[in-house]
Amino acid sequence: MEITFVFQHMENRMEEVLVVLLMDVLLTFLSPKLICNWILTEGLTTGTPIHVFVPNTDQRGHDYTEMAVAYRPSHADATYDMKYGVRSVQGGGRSSARETIGRVASGAVAKKILKDFSGTEILAYVSQVYNIVLPEDLIDHDTLTLDQIESNIVRCPDPEYAEKMISAIDAVRVRGDSVGGVVTCIVRNCPRGLGSPVFDKLEAELAKAAMSLPATKGFQFGSGFAGTFLTGSEHNDEFYIDEHGNTRTRTNRSGGIQGGISNGEIINMRIAFKPTSTIGKKQNTVTRDKKETEFIARGRHDPCVVPRAVPMVEAMVALVLVDQLMAQYAQCNLFPVNSDLQEPLVPILRPEEALL
Repeated sequence: MEITFVFQHMENRMEEVLVVLLMDVLLTFLSPKLICNWILTEGLTTGTPIHVFVPNTDQRGHDYTEMAVAYRPSHADATYDMKYGVRSVQGGGRSSARETIGRVASGAVAKKILKDFSGTEILAYVSQVYNIVLPEDLIDHDTLTLDQIESNIVRCPDPEYAEKMISAIDAVRVRGDSVGGVVTCIVRNCPRGLGSPVFDKLEAELAKAAMSLPATKGFQFGSGFAGTFLTGSEHNDEFYIDEHGNTRTRTNRSGGIQGGISNGEIINMRIAFKPTSTIGKKQNTVTRDKKETEFIARGRHDPCVVPRAVPMVEAMVALVLVDQLMAQYAQCNLFPVNSDLQEPLVPILRPEEALL
């Protein structure tokens, strides 16, 4: 069966959307050239495959000469050899962030579906770099905009903390070292009812998707680990009925998901990224033939990958939500059980945005 996505309320043509989003994730050593092949009618997809090709015209294979012999500490070099007995030396193979370009391309399409179907918005930003932590109360998730996030190179919506993060990255850069950090992602206007109990909980699917990205080391949802310091009466999100007759929560410590199912409130999550493994400082390691040695990485390597991870996180969240949206429509909208309780697939914050 062939499916055609028709975007009737696009602010940009589909090809423009893909180009803009993909340019966000291209690494500095990739040529800023994007080749897209598809069949479009006035900027609309027609159901035929979309082909995106990003050529790397600035390769420097000699930067990886030493890596062919010695394992980079905390990188995937050693474990790939242990499992497969062979690995891609240049660039790290499938453990490289280059691999995520395809995900971001798919995420661009998923974002358009979500936006046009229910007005769903996905925004991610850098909330921590090294020991520079952006206080949660400084950012209003109800009014946060893409322009705020993209106003600086670290993708932090607060200008003051953005400068502190930039300084922290510059400080380790000159020492040949690296730092990690945290990306916060929010979902506004998510339809209620996405996700299923037990093995297909929405937060579990989001965590799996986020943790599949390179360099991820942690995932928090809603109140996260901070919720363990609260009592039940302090942590519970009490319900009320809003002026439109919708069941809402006065607080959002659940992070927009309860029982593995979205409740219509803002979904919020935080993903931790480790410091870049490949650094320019001398480290102890071993060679492929099991001899101890010292190693210094050569070439161009990011002192902090966190700002580059922002569009990757958004893309993975979008892909999960589109999957869940289709599953919910097939399971509950086509075969309703109790129409008095079951609700249509529309967001509770902006119902006028829904097309169905």
